[in-house]
Amino acid sequence: MRRLLTLLSLLALLMAVPGGALAQEGISRKKQEKTLAKKAKQEAKQKARQEKQDRKRHLSIQDKDTRKRIKRHTKRADRHGTHRHRDGFPRNLFKRRR
Repeated sequence: MRRLLTLLSLLALLMAVPGGALAQEGISRKKQEKTLAKKAKQEAKQKARQEKQDRKRHLSIQDKDTRKRIKRHTKRADRHGTHRHRDGFPRNLFKRRR
């Protein structure tokens, strides 16, 4: 009788354990996606911040004439897009020789 009682209690204990173990799989899929999205957003911010610092350092290394030329061409590219630019006739005719 005692042996049967021990066997039944052991069997009941083994049946109860998997149910409890399944409840603790970890974090849910939504939570995982949310943390991954947050991490990706943070990495993108860090990358943009680093690029801005690199650009600023690059400009600080250049001499004054080069900075002015870069600024002029950047403004022109912002106005007309990133494709190839053709200077107007008067600018092309009277451009400064270096």
